[in-house]
Formats: sequence, structure tokens, C-alpha cells
Amino acid sequence: MDDINRLKICLVEHKKTNKWLAEHVGKDPATVSKWCTNTTQPDLVTLKKIAQLLDIDICELINHTKQ
Repeated sequence: MDDINRLKICLVEHKKTNKWLAEHVGKDPATVSKWCTNTTQPDLVTLKKIAQLLDIDICELINHTKQ
């Protein structure tokens, strides 16, 4: 099964770190690390906030290709 989480890739593309994201969404850095390794997934509200912070469409966080 393919991973659907592209968070780590999007953070790299936007030159942001896990720590930066954790601070901006009010989560522990360990939680963000789990999101980036597909151990757990953020809820949809958090995904929307991440997309807004990165100024991207939420679909870029869950699809393999940009639309």
C-alpha cells in the first residue's frame, strides 16, 4: 500500500522543519515526526491548517502528484 502522506516532502519543498510546523500548529515535535513518518496522521482540521501555513492546496498533502 502506498503512503498517502506527503507532509515531509512538502515541508522540504517549502524549506520548513518539523519543529517549525510543531510550533505553528501547537503540537509536540514528536507528534509532527510521527506524521512525517506515517506512524500516525493529523486530523483533517490540522491538515487544513498545515496547508494554509504552507500556502498550498490540502490535496498536495495527500496526493502523490500536484493537481
